[in-house]
Amino acid sequence: MKKQLLLIPFIALILTTLSFWAQDARPQSSDQSMPGMDMPATKPVEHDMSAENPEAAHAMHSMEGHHMDMGPHMKMTALRAPKPSDEARAKQVVEAALQVAEHYTDYRTALRDGFRIFLPNVPQKMYHFTNYDYAYEAAFTFNPEHPTSLLYEKHGGGYKLIGVMYTAPKYFSESMLDERIPLSIAQWHAHVNLCIPPRDERKEMLGPHAKFGLDGSISTKEACEAAGGTFRPQIFGWMVHVYPFEKNPEEIWSVARQMH
Repeated sequence: MKKQLLLIPFIALILTTLSFWAQDARPQSSDQSMPGMDMPATKPVEHDMSAENPEAAHAMHSMEGHHMDMGPHMKMTALRAPKPSDEARAKQVVEAALQVAEHYTDYRTALRDGFRIFLPNVPQKMYHFTNYDYAYEAAFTFNPEHPTSLLYEKHGGGYKLIGVMYTAPKYFSESMLDERIPLSIAQWHAHVNLCIPPRDERKEMLGPHAKFGLDGSISTKEACEAAGGTFRPQIFGWMVHVYPFEKNPEEIWSVARQMH
């Protein structure tokens, strides 16, 4: 437990840089070609070392844990009945993801091209190398050649690329997500119903019987406020992983793998 608490300030840095995934702003433009798209005024910037983001810190802790099943703190898009064009559309995404993955098999190439690794000295099951220009672009449009993050596992002194991650603004409807990747094949996920405890009770987000946090028993605004917490209906935007080196659709779009 002590080690987990010591890691939280470092993990907070990781996820404050990813906080733009929770884009809330609605477009102010009258351009009808992008209905409902986020129109952030500026590109996302990284927070400094002193930034505090308790919900972000706890999100990483939970995502690295083993409780990310379909409970009250996780929502996923429902699988739809397939349409005739779905398989071809999904195949185009996988082909683009594979092309990207093959190009960035050497993680040093990713670093040279502007992807930034989150704290390589902090143990993680999956390391995200994020491109902030691509993350900004994802708020407006979907380009499968520009994943928000590359996903690597640590192997010795280097990294092995296993997949890519695409993101979308959190207000997107399932129909809007379906336009990016068909929901008959892929399931996007989002982290929801987070109750942040008062500052002096932050440690209560950890442990097997937590009340607060993404593993906690509190999952409604009313219960959160009654406990003195701050409720967040959803943190970050929608996310989906693609593992293009795999051989069948179940593994390429694995839900279980992206949860852990």
